[in-house]
Amino acid sequence: QWLKSEDIQRISLFFHNKALEKEYRSTTLPAFKYYVTCACLIFCCIFVVQVLVLPKTAVLGISFGLTFLLLALILLLCFAGHILHGGKGSFCPLPWFPTSSRIIVTNNPWLRLVLTMTTTALILVMAVFNMFFMEDSGGSGDNILPTAPPVNLTNNSLSDNGGKEGDKNKFYLPYFIYCCILGLVSCSVFLRVNYELKMVVMLVAVVIYNIIILQTNASLLDGFSKAMYSTDKLDRPGVLKDLKTMGSVSLFIFFITLLVLARQNEYYCRLDFLWRDKFKRECEEIETMENLNRVLLENVLPAHVAEHFLGRNWKNEDLYHQSYESVCVMFASIPDFKEFYTESDVNKEGLECLRLLNEIIADFDELLSKPKFSGVEKIKTIGSTYMAATGLNVTPGPESGQEHDRQYMHIGTMVEFAFALVGKLDVINKHSFNDFRLRIGINHGPVIAGVIGAQKPQYDIWGNSVNVASRMETTGVLGKIQVTEETSSILTNLGYMCSCRGIINVKGKGDLKTYFVHTELTRSLSQGTVMP
Repeated sequence: QWLKSEDIQRISLFFHNKALEKEYRSTTLPAFKYYVTCACLIFCCIFVVQVLVLPKTAVLGISFGLTFLLLALILLLCFAGHILHGGKGSFCPLPWFPTSSRIIVTNNPWLRLVLTMTTTALILVMAVFNMFFMEDSGGSGDNILPTAPPVNLTNNSLSDNGGKEGDKNKFYLPYFIYCCILGLVSCSVFLRVNYELKMVVMLVAVVIYNIIILQTNASLLDGFSKAMYSTDKLDRPGVLKDLKTMGSVSLFIFFITLLVLARQNEYYCRLDFLWRDKFKRECEEIETMENLNRVLLENVLPAHVAEHFLGRNWKNEDLYHQSYESVCVMFASIPDFKEFYTESDVNKEGLECLRLLNEIIADFDELLSKPKFSGVEKIKTIGSTYMAATGLNVTPGPESGQEHDRQYMHIGTMVEFAFALVGKLDVINKHSFNDFRLRIGINHGPVIAGVIGAQKPQYDIWGNSVNVASRMETTGVLGKIQVTEETSSILTNLGYMCSCRGIINVKGKGDLKTYFVHTELTRSLSQGTVMP
């Protein structure tokens, strides 16, 4: 499985993407302090082994004491943040010291590498350091701790070679091989170190150990082997009983085993990082798509309705609907556009006419982005008629009951929006050399809002108030804003000036008394009263 990922090189296991490789090496490593702890536990094992089997000398105590001190400082540096964070309110004379742990773990991979190499080097050195001071201390049995004879040493062999008692008492020599193996194991506990670096460190350690075993201290080990097996050379049990040979073979086997494990661990660490990176990018893409869908949906539906459909608890079979007590509805049409629209070769079969209408509607929509018109919701366009409403983003129910003036502020906002539409159309007329005028009808009252359709949802409002607003537009006058009597009374309270048109016959409603909203004078009077 090492060669399956196409993003990882086959031999070095580096990422093909250099930016990804740099990010991998600089990632946070919260478990680094536990790697150091494991290495220190291995050092403690080496210490226990050598203290139990080696003669008690000053060199032994001083060497292990200094090493314990250095490793304790490294551990303190790694756990400083946890120690000082645990003691809340404790005084620290060095304010930079609590942050050292976070610096090592998060921001400085090179410092982590230095601490890793320092810890590993101390353990590897202490595995054989005291071996250089054992040559003279093993000649007499007085300095040796009383202990059981080794497994291969029988009672007969103990009595046969009394002259070689000093070599026999050096039973501790095989334990140095075990300490060397523990030293190699300490290299493998640092999981996020590149395996090539581990290979170099362990290879250097194995070479130095073999030089010590086969050359520097060869006579000491040969004397131990001869004392263990005093028969002739031809009758010796074989190389497997030779301490030098077995020590070298054991170190080589452990070196290969740990190297394979280091490579496998490196691969899975990188593969885990790669999966996490891909998962992160996929989550970002999903979030981007969700935001895009939200924007697109909010362009089709009002924001509060879009939130309903984007909610996780929404079911496809649910029908969205909401009742409102007071919604202001506006219809604004351009009756002159029907006469303006013609299909001929001059206007490309009506394309230029549609282009102008699109420009007008787009400019109307642009007004919706202004903060003062944030409460205006565009419902739809029907031909050259623009339909909008206010009061739909107010939470319905008894809790929304406010004082009278504030409750109907959205009606004033709708009138201001109607004024803005008139002004925007005037600007378009100047640039296009046309003389379009709006015919606007406004009414307010209870409505039912809902979404129809699943694949292509359409937000709309229904109710008698909507029908009356439509009739106010169709029976209106060009350049005027026609409202019902109830709406005009509210606008008067809000500071707008309305003039009675009279009683007109409205299809399906009979005779209704309607009013015109004054535009020029009202605009100046209402600036301080209408909420944006």
